[in-house]
Amino acid sequence: MKTIGFIKGVFYGNYFYAICAVSLSIECSLQLGLPLNNIFYYLLIGFATVLYYTHAYYIEIKRNPINLNDRTAWYLRNKKKIEGSQLLLTFLIAVISILLVNGLQPHFSKVNFKSWIILFATLVIAMGYYKQLYPFWGKWGLRNNGLLKPLIIGLVWAGTVSFSPVFFYDLSYPGLDKSLELLTWLFFIENWLFISILCILFDIKDYANDANQKLKTWVVQIGLKKTLYWVIYPMTILSILAYWIFAITQESSLFSILFNSIPYVLLITVCTFMHQRKSILYYLAIIDGLMLVKAICGITGMLGN
Repeated sequence: MKTIGFIKGVFYGNYFYAICAVSLSIECSLQLGLPLNNIFYYLLIGFATVLYYTHAYYIEIKRNPINLNDRTAWYLRNKKKIEGSQLLLTFLIAVISILLVNGLQPHFSKVNFKSWIILFATLVIAMGYYKQLYPFWGKWGLRNNGLLKPLIIGLVWAGTVSFSPVFFYDLSYPGLDKSLELLTWLFFIENWLFISILCILFDIKDYANDANQKLKTWVVQIGLKKTLYWVIYPMTILSILAYWIFAITQESSLFSILFNSIPYVLLITVCTFMHQRKSILYYLAIIDGLMLVKAICGITGMLGN
């Protein structure tokens, strides 16, 4: 029971998302041939991921406690622990942010203005996704569009793990503008498509609830089979093509290319079992787990390059 409780804490508490975010950020630097960033950078990414997701889920559950599932029950049981954890994370993020930028202030004006715009846009889109965080926005919210929803989530994740690591490198070594190079954006597109696919697969779990709420996700709009064949498989092909172009441009070894292709094989495999209804923990571990698999394969592939 303690093991199951720990596993639920890791996944429902969004610590697994933090592990994925940090791992994908490390993969990004290695794939682009850049040195790893300051340890404070990875702590900031990890803590911010936990804070963001937990706050969003917690607010949603407080406003709609009727929609009970295993994760909702976990949040209600651990209400006080979650509130304490969120306060601690907020404090740590504030301290780490100060430590992270200390000494880098003179570099701010040397980073390309376009890079600042992209970073700011990513933050705004992330804030605009969960409208329940800002009641004064009324009914407006990026999450309301079921067809764009997975693409928006993928975009925010790609901005976090495929752009911000390079942006911080540019901030540390001004004048190089690595964040605006073609290779950076090829890798960005690959991650954007890959994570968007996982989000579409995750919507399959919420099919009945989304249909009742008239949220027209891909699977609600066109059905499971058409979603797989018309949306997911073509996006998978585009994502792996983006990686292959990136790898060829980087003159990666065959070992690296093959190893980095493993997540796509697993992705197609997972798709074949999506008609079978599973628990929410399954979706978190298996589907979102592909992000961690992708990071591990990417890191291993580059170390053996």
